[in-house]
Amino acid sequence: MQTLLFKYAFLVSILLTIVSCSNDDTQTVAQFTELVMQDEFDADGVPDNSIWTYNIGTDTNGWGNNELQYYTDRSDNVKVENGVLVITAKEESFNGSPYTSARLLTKGLFEQAYGRFEARIQLPYGQGIWPAFWLLGADKQEEWPQIGEIDIMEYRGQEPTKISGSVHGPGYSAAEAITKTYTLPNDRFDTGFHIFGIEWAPDYINFYVDNVLYNQITPGDVTGEWVFDQPFYILLNVAVGGSFVGSPNNETMFPQSMLVDYVRVYKNDNLN
Repeated sequence: MQTLLFKYAFLVSILLTIVSCSNDDTQTVAQFTELVMQDEFDADGVPDNSIWTYNIGTDTNGWGNNELQYYTDRSDNVKVENGVLVITAKEESFNGSPYTSARLLTKGLFEQAYGRFEARIQLPYGQGIWPAFWLLGADKQEEWPQIGEIDIMEYRGQEPTKISGSVHGPGYSAAEAITKTYTLPNDRFDTGFHIFGIEWAPDYINFYVDNVLYNQITPGDVTGEWVFDQPFYILLNVAVGGSFVGSPNNETMFPQSMLVDYVRVYKNDNLN
């Protein structure tokens, strides 16, 4: 009996190995088990200042997207409450801007090359609302797009069933970014939480929604230099208006909030 059980377990393990290797021609199998950064947003109040800092100001600071909001670090725009990070866009006159919101980043506090980056998020809704979960290269000697950008999740508030994942670099930035859209089947991203993530190694970036692989980008897919071989930092924000989404209209309701349940980063075990 023990011999039969052993043989059965052995055959099952072989089958699982075959399935994992042949399940999807674009799937690169790697292990991501070592958690190296996490924020579960368990403590109400301001976000953890050992992980997060802020961009303050408007699009005139050089961000280049024709956005309409003024980013602040006020509790009106960013706070941790009831176990989630809340980033809120408001319609209000503030320092010459018609809207306020917040943009958090880990620059100088947490930066990593490769691994799995994921966040569980419920998105807002409305024409002109532009939330994102993304990464920027930490190279202080270079400018965008040479530093590289990975958009793990980018979303038009007027299209609540769709998100996109993209990379930007020299020769393939802004409207020429390498991108793909994912459509959520029979649901909307503003009615519940979903997990957005990438798995990143030297020769690929895989994009996931709720652990469904929907895109893989490799050095052969970009139309310029592959710049995703250095540490990147994390950003979370809700923009208002801009070239990607257009301006709010009379049907856009404010305030609009992005809720973040957690952010987690794992090391790629294959690169130890």
